[in-house]
Amino acid sequence: MLTSESWARDYNEIKALGAKNSTTRSAEQTDIARFWEAAMPTIYFPVVRSVANAPGREVAQNAHLFAAVTQAMDDAYIAIFDAKYHYNFWRPVTAIRNGDTDGNAATERDPSWTPFIDTPMHPESPCAHCILAAIVGTLLQAEIGTGPMPTLMTTSDTAQGAARSWTKIDDFMQEVANARIYDGVHYRTSTEVGTDMGKKLGQLMAAKYFQPRK
Repeated sequence: MLTSESWARDYNEIKALGAKNSTTRSAEQTDIARFWEAAMPTIYFPVVRSVANAPGREVAQNAHLFAAVTQAMDDAYIAIFDAKYHYNFWRPVTAIRNGDTDGNAATERDPSWTPFIDTPMHPESPCAHCILAAIVGTLLQAEIGTGPMPTLMTTSDTAQGAARSWTKIDDFMQEVANARIYDGVHYRTSTEVGTDMGKKLGQLMAAKYFQPRK
């Protein structure tokens, strides 16, 4: 993998966008990075509440939704950390400072490179934030079905309580994935794998929890 074009692509993208003092990352991208530095999964519950607060919903219906999302995220953490310690892949801060050891001529070493946020103290792949966002998005889409989509919203304590909102679930999931690159802690491939993994886990949960009531 380390000698591939995709590795060089991922490496150089995060090296440029995810650096603490990046001159490539835009002001909006920096805001997004800071927003999604927030601890999870609490940042996701207001997103779920955006659907729960829609007119006409019942208390039991909302309790069922929150139970499904919470159980899905709990189960996801088991899969996430099983995968992380199975693959045990290096974080960008380690890879970029040792870019001369990966056997790829397209990955130039920068011994002083620092990510925008502090690197989490566990292996890189897959992207946990991406998996949780995709699970939440997939379950909300299953809950809403063909009904009207409310505006999704949440706030972040790492962005001084700032709020962000989305009118499409796919936009919400993609923003989370991009944020982890802007943060300097996850490669593009890891965000793609994480999002796909989260969607599949969400679909399994939706099939289990959202059966038609008899």
